[in-house]
Amino acid sequence: MRTSVNLPAETLAAFDEVWEAEGFDSRSRAVREAVREYVERHDRLERVTGDVVAAIAFDYEHATVIGELHALQHEYQDVIRTTAHAHEGEWCLETVFCRGDAAEIRELLYRLRDFDAVGRANVMFLERVDGE
Repeated sequence: MRTSVNLPAETLAAFDEVWEAEGFDSRSRAVREAVREYVERHDRLERVTGDVVAAIAFDYEHATVIGELHALQHEYQDVIRTTAHAHEGEWCLETVFCRGDAAEIRELLYRLRDFDAVGRANVMFLERVDGE
């Protein structure tokens, strides 16, 4: 099936360098592999259930989104235990340490990813609290 995707020129150039260095025979093959890995990562994330301890790390453009991020973190204060914050020029790196229901922590992650000014947001589940 054919589809089209709009990407910034520099992102596409970097992607082309990677797939060529990895020896894929075409951009299409590399895109199929990247999409498959994305779906698999999402499936693994969705399978985590119950009470968990997790760390969500994300980077963002400070001036653009700080107020909205603080408001979001207040919405999830029942699962957020503490945060760590570092500045890197106009960008910030933040880690939010959580404990609570996996579904609520996933929801927080997805909402963080929805901000245009957030570059990346990744979660690491540190331990299963419910014994599974």
